[in-house]
Amino acid sequence: MPGSPSEPYEPSEPYKPADPYEPSEPYEPADPYEPAAPYEPSEPYDLAVIGAGPAGLAGAVAARELGLSVAVLDAAPQTGGQYFRHPAPGLGAARPQALHHDWSEFTALRGRFEASGVTHLPHHHVWTVGPPDGDGIWTVHALTGPDAHGGTPARVRARTILLATGAYERQLPFPGWTLPGVIGAGGAQAVLKSGLVLPGRRIVVAGSGPLLLAVASSLAAAGARVPAVVEASGYLGYARRPYALAVGPHKLLEAAVHGSALLRHRTPLRTRSAVTEAHGTDRVEAVTVSRLDRAWRPVPGTGRRIACDALAVGHGLVPQTELATGLGCATRRTPDGTHALALDALQESSVPGLWAAGETGGTGGWDLARTEGELAGIAVAARLRGLPALTRSRRARALARRRDRLRAFADAMAAAHAPGPGWTAWLPDDTDVCRCEEVTAGSIRGAAGALGARDARTVKLLTRAGMGWCQGRMCAAAVACLAAEGGRAGGRGDGVGSEDGTAQGTVPPSAERRPLAVPVPLGALADLPEENGRPRTTG
Repeated sequence: MPGSPSEPYEPSEPYKPADPYEPSEPYEPADPYEPAAPYEPSEPYDLAVIGAGPAGLAGAVAARELGLSVAVLDAAPQTGGQYFRHPAPGLGAARPQALHHDWSEFTALRGRFEASGVTHLPHHHVWTVGPPDGDGIWTVHALTGPDAHGGTPARVRARTILLATGAYERQLPFPGWTLPGVIGAGGAQAVLKSGLVLPGRRIVVAGSGPLLLAVASSLAAAGARVPAVVEASGYLGYARRPYALAVGPHKLLEAAVHGSALLRHRTPLRTRSAVTEAHGTDRVEAVTVSRLDRAWRPVPGTGRRIACDALAVGHGLVPQTELATGLGCATRRTPDGTHALALDALQESSVPGLWAAGETGGTGGWDLARTEGELAGIAVAARLRGLPALTRSRRARALARRRDRLRAFADAMAAAHAPGPGWTAWLPDDTDVCRCEEVTAGSIRGAAGALGARDARTVKLLTRAGMGWCQGRMCAAAVACLAAEGGRAGGRGDGVGSEDGTAQGTVPPSAERRPLAVPVPLGALADLPEENGRPRTTG
């Protein structure tokens, strides 16, 4: 059956009028759509895509092959996003595909992108998107350069926007997590893929989620010793969702490959366990691994010390939605307790003219991201060209079916690895939760208990937690959970998770509307052009 997960994903050929459409509204190729040749910076593109990962590339290619002018902005120097992060050419990597699954499919997509005529704008750090002006034109504001600090301001104007901004790691703090050598699980994989560097020689991999198996097998293949993979959840949650398993055989096969790699390297997998403390002086030297009950509370007397010189830890991914929520886009709560954008059947957000694809709408892997990106690209072209039949084409229907199947599997994964409400029991009062501002768990508990704060925003106003350089990305989940804990009788970790591991009673970070998605110099704000004699607003 077309689009079945068991069959290889075939990139579509450029769209042709002969492609069959619903008989109720046949496609009539009127005058060919001719995008104006090369756009000047002051002229609007039909579509601006923010993010050059699989979702952004697929969306850009689909829209361009349907005749739209497209610009893709991305902070990285190369396409691929976080999943297909790869070494810079100067490093001379002989086999960049060695650390990737589905590398050939990515290179095929990248080849189509490079041949499509899409304008690629690397090193563009997007910090806000201005709402449509009187002519319906959006303005994307970015800073150019290797990093956003001190970059040159740039603007891109477009009739529509596709957000493909991905996700970042969720961190649940513990004593010692600020020691050198403690790194995010995805961060460890990123430095290995892009820099061919190991964060240590003896690396414990810990947290929750399917990413852990991939990280551990990659580190082991690169020569690191991985004494343990520590998974806070179990895997029974998958068995309780047989339909989701049936539509995700490719993911199950990938997990089996990672599992066999761990067996070859004699790496034990410890489920229902967590790193509850890291030890060391100038660098992490060992970790304590404790068994967890079904609510993720540490079981007394089960702590075991494991020597290591690095710890790669992460508890899933958080959709990166700041640009969208700053524009008022609606969000939904995901099965693992984060916020993702609420999207319609064609990937459009609640704000007309703004689409999203990939992890922005809920984490689910690169194949889902690519599928959603292509569907969004078709939808944008249908809207701008006035051809609604494009969204009912055979290809669009196959993409929608595939998206739904992959999303069902992604939701099953999210539910199986959702943090339990009792995890805060491993967090003593003197542990730094907000690393940037050095705010402790005790200070946050005090704000929630004695001062009555019940959400992350109020805690931030009272303690400065989340006001630092990372803008709360590292601590927001912990701050929100501690704030909610202060409003429950009994204090620490009294909530109980469900039997399949979902987090009943946990509270996700609030989807705050931030006008700035990344730190930006005041000079960039001062340089914004004026509208009607007043500075242009930023959303």
